[in-house]
Amino acid sequence: MRVLIIEDDAALGLFLQKGLKLEGHDVDWVGDGEAGLQHTEEHRPDLIVLDLSLPRKDGTEVLEAMRGRFDNTAVLVLTGRSQVEERVKCLNLGADDCLLKPFSFHELRARCRALLRRREQFADPVLRHGDVELNRMERRVTRNGRTVELTVKEFCLLEFLMQRRGRCCGRAELLREVWQMSPDAGTNVVDVYVNYLRKKLAGPSVDGDVGYSVIETVRGEGYQMGGVPKKPVARASGYSYSSDAVMAEA
Repeated sequence: MRVLIIEDDAALGLFLQKGLKLEGHDVDWVGDGEAGLQHTEEHRPDLIVLDLSLPRKDGTEVLEAMRGRFDNTAVLVLTGRSQVEERVKCLNLGADDCLLKPFSFHELRARCRALLRRREQFADPVLRHGDVELNRMERRVTRNGRTVELTVKEFCLLEFLMQRRGRCCGRAELLREVWQMSPDAGTNVVDVYVNYLRKKLAGPSVDGDVGYSVIETVRGEGYQMGGVPKKPVARASGYSYSSDAVMAEA
């Protein structure tokens, strides 16, 4: 899972980052509320560990800015404010849980696991990207309505990429998260399986765009889900119309 720590205490932030990385998560740390919101917008983490006393934008302001925009991201608030009213306010603003400082790392880790399990339980089982659909409950993949038969590892790789659509996944990350292998392992298994997936998912998109690549290579970095092709523009009588255009006559 992708975790973001928003904590202005550098020693604590780096400690939490290291500890949660050992749990197998992909963990980033930022030191203020503005940076936390920007990172959330760009990377859409599965879980945020949020301190309340932050520079530039307070933790409660971060919660207010997030409300209604990042409903698929769980938030665990860290606070030294012992008043019950403060914790109730955070929960009303959208936080999923609160943990008082000082705290045990073992308790924080357990609460993170519980939040991620809860989010996974109620998440939509179907991931969609363009005309590709992946049903995590039925372990089934279709493209443009056509069933695509995948091996267990091919399915896991596609699921990981689709969960992180919109950003590049490095080879080291894919080795660690999909194959549970050391990022330093001298193997090209990631490239081999990406090629397997590309061949099985090959074919025109729902709009007939033969050149549409489901999985794109980001040179020198890794792989990401390809850009979804736009619907073609219909042309008639010298005027252009698109699905986004609405025309009315007086």
